Amino acid sequence: MVTPNLCQTAFAVLRRIEPAIVLEQLGSSLFTTALQMVVKDRCVNATYPDAHLSREASQQRAISDFYMTYNLMLHLVPILPALLLARIGDRGWRRVPIAVPLCGYVLSSLTLLLVVIFRLPLGVMFGGAVVYGLSGGFGAYWPGVMTLAALSSTATDRSKVIMRVELLYGTAGLVGSLASGHLFLLYSSSLANGTILITVGALLQLLCLMHSIFLLQVKHHPNKEPEDASPLLPDNSSEVPVEASVEASVEASVEAPAERNRVNIVLLVVAAVLYGSAVGGAVEMMEVFVLKEPLNWSATQVGYGHAAGCTIFLTSFLGVMVFRRCVSDVTLILIGMLSFASGIYFMSFVRTTSMFYLARSLNLFALIPMPTIRSLLSQQVPASSCGTTLTYLQLALKFSGLAYIPAFTKIYQRTLDWFPGFVFTLSSIITVLGMIPISIVSWRSRQMRQYTRIQAE
Repeated sequence: MVTPNLCQTAFAVLRRIEPAIVLEQLGSSLFTTALQMVVKDRCVNATYPDAHLSREASQQRAISDFYMTYNLMLHLVPILPALLLARIGDRGWRRVPIAVPLCGYVLSSLTLLLVVIFRLPLGVMFGGAVVYGLSGGFGAYWPGVMTLAALSSTATDRSKVIMRVELLYGTAGLVGSLASGHLFLLYSSSLANGTILITVGALLQLLCLMHSIFLLQVKHHPNKEPEDASPLLPDNSSEVPVEASVEASVEASVEAPAERNRVNIVLLVVAAVLYGSAVGGAVEMMEVFVLKEPLNWSATQVGYGHAAGCTIFLTSFLGVMVFRRCVSDVTLILIGMLSFASGIYFMSFVRTTSMFYLARSLNLFALIPMPTIRSLLSQQVPASSCGTTLTYLQLALKFSGLAYIPAFTKIYQRTLDWFPGFVFTLSSIITVLGMIPISIVSWRSRQMRQYTRIQAE
């Protein structure tokens, strides 16, 4: 009797979204390290005679130029395919926005594998980026995952469920990143550096694709709240218990005017774009920054650096579990933004590997804001539009990337000689600006609660 029950339990787990998240992130973390090291090796002899740059400055410019073009393509190409896949998903085909992008992941990994094996030009990866983008990319895949997670939970537990998904995503990334640097160094007389690493990553992504097609089960948790309800958790008052304040906020939001909710949506999107730009710009430049002196990381150190970033998923999840008992979702967002702003400002002055990890340790709660904002946004719309709304948010972040990626790249290149960490200071400033619309949402929520109390009296 025990064995059949165990088999049934294992099969039930396999049909959930979690195995797909683990397999995809393991493959992606291996791919990220492999691409970074391949780009570094191919740009080691880059020269810019007209610019009169040193060898290291030329290498840094070549790497940053490659990533600027590559990332712009990753942001621009998936826009229309992601919208189309979101529409298909909201019509009931929830697996499509997950399975189609995974095809792009597999093809992109195979492209990098061909570049390494046959010593093809690095520019071939731009073709891989186009294929990846036409499949919808991360802009379709992640909202698809988030939609399944959101629709399988109640509105009150949605923030916790989404953060659990982020936790699993980060844990898989941590494991994959720790192993990626060591796998990159495995080679033989017939296999170049990175071949085994990329092959393993591609196989993991292929398994994920097979899982999403044949095993993934779509469940829809029936919400007890009215479909047009749009709860937004207010700041908890010291005079009101947590349970009472949440209940009051839900009751108030059901009767709240539509205009008030639209303003909250706009404020949340603006905050997400500002914060996403700050984080995206800083992380993009960090990949180039660690490859130059005085850090000049090896493949193993690059893997460990990515693992440090993935650890933030774990600490952010723990932060949500602790702080959500006494503060609202809006306050959680502010805590996360402050964590990132302080850590990335310290990153401006990093000169050793130990200082790098110290700066990253200040980013303990840096990943709290985005999933919490997604959770709040998903509560502003009916379930039938949840996938489209999250995709529109992801696309807004994509469009902002068309501005911040070249801006951060050019600023980094211009300040490389006198202050290479200036882009991190700029990122910290933008994060502080992103706290303003979130503070307005907090004020509006408090006003809404007071207005509801007056009406009740």
